[in-house]
Amino acid sequence: MEDKYSVESAEALANEALRLPISEAVPVYEQLLATFPTAAKYWKQYVEAHMAVNNDDATKQIFSRCLLNCLQIPLWRCYISFIRKANEKKGLEGQEETRKAFDFMLGYVGSDIASGPVWTEYINFLKSLPAQTAQEESQRMIAVRKVYQKAIVTPTHHVEQHWRDYENFENSVSRALAKGLLSEYQPKYNSARAVYRERKKYVDEIDWNLLAVPPSGSLKEELQWTAWKRFLAFEKENSQRIDTSSANKRISFTYEQCLMYLYHYPDIWYDYATWHAKGGSIDSAIKVYQRSLKALPDCALLRYAYAELEESRGAIQAAKKVYESLLGDGANATALSHIQFIRFLRRTEGVEAARKYFLDARKSPNCTYHVYVAYATMAFCMDKDAKIAHNVFEAGLKRFMHEPGYILEYADFLSRLNDDRNIRALFERALSSLPPEESVEVWKRFSQFEQTYGDLVSMLKVEQRRKEALARTGEEGASALQNSLQDVVSRYSFMDLWPCSSRELDHLSRQDWLSSNANKKVEKSTLANEADKIPGQLSNSNISSKVVYPDTSRMVVYDPNQKPGLTTTGLPSTASTLPSSNASSLVIGGVPTAPNVVPKPLPPALAAFIASLPAAEGPLPDVDYVLSICLQSTIPIGEPGKLATQPQAGPASSDVSGSSKSHLFKPRDRQHGKRKDADRQDDDESSTVQSQPLPKDAFKIRQLRKARAGGAPTGAAASYGSVQTASASYGSGFSGEQSGSFG
Repeated sequence: MEDKYSVESAEALANEALRLPISEAVPVYEQLLATFPTAAKYWKQYVEAHMAVNNDDATKQIFSRCLLNCLQIPLWRCYISFIRKANEKKGLEGQEETRKAFDFMLGYVGSDIASGPVWTEYINFLKSLPAQTAQEESQRMIAVRKVYQKAIVTPTHHVEQHWRDYENFENSVSRALAKGLLSEYQPKYNSARAVYRERKKYVDEIDWNLLAVPPSGSLKEELQWTAWKRFLAFEKENSQRIDTSSANKRISFTYEQCLMYLYHYPDIWYDYATWHAKGGSIDSAIKVYQRSLKALPDCALLRYAYAELEESRGAIQAAKKVYESLLGDGANATALSHIQFIRFLRRTEGVEAARKYFLDARKSPNCTYHVYVAYATMAFCMDKDAKIAHNVFEAGLKRFMHEPGYILEYADFLSRLNDDRNIRALFERALSSLPPEESVEVWKRFSQFEQTYGDLVSMLKVEQRRKEALARTGEEGASALQNSLQDVVSRYSFMDLWPCSSRELDHLSRQDWLSSNANKKVEKSTLANEADKIPGQLSNSNISSKVVYPDTSRMVVYDPNQKPGLTTTGLPSTASTLPSSNASSLVIGGVPTAPNVVPKPLPPALAAFIASLPAAEGPLPDVDYVLSICLQSTIPIGEPGKLATQPQAGPASSDVSGSSKSHLFKPRDRQHGKRKDADRQDDDESSTVQSQPLPKDAFKIRQLRKARAGGAPTGAAASYGSVQTASASYGSGFSGEQSGSFG
């Protein structure tokens, strides 16, 4: 079945309606708007289709249905365009109607952050009105000034433009008067501009193109819910410090806009109504609840909240109607709705009304044991009538003897009466009829009861009976009949007091669990025979399915050569150096495992060298791969030669290995200041060609390689290129950048 709230299907319907004649498009629009009643873009598309064929009556009807529930600027600008077009040829009467329409529009959406063009359009309309006399001209200027003064204190996208226009307007009328008015409104404008900048941060987080769909728990929906919550909290702070009436109007407008997108979120409806109620506007809160019940007719939470509000203000009959709407015809009423209505009747109409309804509710096919427990508890606690409560529990016992929850509630009631004799009788009756697998909690409560009311003999007897009963149901079998120290712990603990330490308790719990799962464990003989084998060779068939063991088949011993795809041409493989006993894979359950090889620690010299390297600032290569090349390479010993040219400041155009990737390396500070010539010569004489750093100039690198190749032994020349490649990789392996010293 296709989801009725599918956004893709809705867009397809809207596009289809655009291509149809208006007579055929009307059913499509009605179907679409029945599902998305707050989708302003679909209302706008619907009304524009009627305006295109000059169907004014249908246009007015559509506007009356959508305007107050869709506070979106494009839809309202479509409305004002329709009004201006309809009144443009009616003279003064039409101008007055248009002016009222502007005031009506700005009264609802004037505080929108995107309402700047509407304020500008209204001001231009007022300026365009004809003035035949000086008095009419004065009235027109006063009207324009009032609109300007409202626009410059409204935090919209055009607030700065409105202020500049207002300055020009006042200066064009009277410079003397403008100075006083501008100085009066300058602080108000500054406040509005500052609030606009903060407001914009919250508005930018909201997706204004979303359709109102029921919450599905997606990340996007949660982010939008959070964004609206933050925006509402910001508006409630009243950062602009405007008067309470204007602030409340702005908050209400924000809630209305929020409900356009979070229409199916009951918490938003509840917050909106609660905000009205806390502000003293109970009637507005009731209207919000009534709208919410139309939007979410199946939401019982909102109905309970609405009934609570009506009852709190003394409107008992109105609250009763809400409860009755929850009950419906009675056939589909839930047990909870019966319970809450009984409590309501007890609070508002008295004991007799509640009793009468209970007698009717227990005949309902949806009546559960909860209704009996609720009414009996109410009679005992509120009416102080233990006899009626006892009779109700007894009546319910005939019907709900198979319900462990009802047995436990009845036992609690009898415990309050301190009626230990009837409690024992209740447990015996219940345990004789309940199947063993459903009697676990009842046995537990019976044992606790004997620990409180009974003596040692009865306590031990019930414990033994409980074990025998549960042994027949569980997989433990005879092991459940064995006595353990846990039994002593359960008998001699009280609330959060224990007769042993937490460490001892953990140990006992573990031993108890191991004892109960002994038949699933590996046999002692098997463990003894397998003790000498390599870990991981035990058969999985002897391992309990309840014990979580590590997947030894996925364990990898530190050995770079075991990684696939990393073999470099020309490098000797070290696989042959592994012992033959370890080269063969071990098998556990048909899955090959890694050889049992103990990794060797890094040599002290290499570890010291790695520790002296700078912190990595870029992407890291495969360290194991780099180390494997370094450890396998034979570094040739060259003859002492001349000092290589110092590397240039710029990065090398290519590395020695021919890789197109270049890495930057920030060399560590070796020495500060200039070294003496004598020290340099000593270094030159004591250093080898191999130990000298490579320059970063490509030409000099080739020259140095030729010099090294000429002085190197013949057997080492073949692997020299690989050595350089390894050095280049090694330099970037720990720093993330390229070193001129390593090519």
